[in-house]
Amino acid sequence: MGVEVRGLTVAYRRREALARVSLTAQPGVVNAVLGPNGAGKTTLLSVLATAQPVGAGVAFVDGHDVGTTDGRAAARELLGWLPQRFDLAGGMRLLDTVAFAAWASGVSEGDAFRLASDALDRVGLASRERERVRTLSGGQRQRLGLAAATAHGPRVLLLDEPTAGLDPEQRVHFRRSVRSATDATVLLSTHLLDDAVHAADRVIILSDGQVRFTGTPDDLARLGARGTTGAGQATGAGTSPYEAGYLAALHGPRADESP
Repeated sequence: MGVEVRGLTVAYRRREALARVSLTAQPGVVNAVLGPNGAGKTTLLSVLATAQPVGAGVAFVDGHDVGTTDGRAAARELLGWLPQRFDLAGGMRLLDTVAFAAWASGVSEGDAFRLASDALDRVGLASRERERVRTLSGGQRQRLGLAAATAHGPRVLLLDEPTAGLDPEQRVHFRRSVRSATDATVLLSTHLLDDAVHAADRVIILSDGQVRFTGTPDDLARLGARGTTGAGQATGAGTSPYEAGYLAALHGPRADESP
């Protein structure tokens, strides 16, 4: 069933972090939620992860309404969640770290280590499963977090800025790992255009808490190929179609408005 959001509004004091957001994410599809800092990306994923309450509107995770107590409980059993900041015990072995995450997600102790070993293999860390977390690089720690978030076989996977702080090579490895780690519905938030167009099947652009664009990376490039930003300014020399499309989406009408 994937994810469905209709008219979602979340406010902090008097500021709307999300303003009547509507979107869908189909099963098995990798969706990049792209936008500048403060666009509402983390708020959106936090609501879907049941870490933050729904304000107005509705949000469904695999058919479960996360605005209700029963819906949140059901959704948590189906979710994998890698927040932007997460702690890992440096003295634990990689295998134990992932097995504990699987067990905490409802997997039996007998199955947890088998699933953990499989998850580490999918993200390219099988050869290091007996090593300590503190020996890992930043990119490897992110892949370990991905293994921990997917070992229990979630139906929906939420990744909040998972490549922030990684160097270009580490980002490439992580993007590949997402594809190999799961066949779940994926929502991956990022402020990096390159990650969005190379990691995702679909791109959802948020700005000021509103959806500005929804489509494939090719759709975004076609938008950029028209040659102007949404503000009516000509794109500069050397601007890629993806970059031009991103600028047009940010400065053009909302995705639910007519051009």
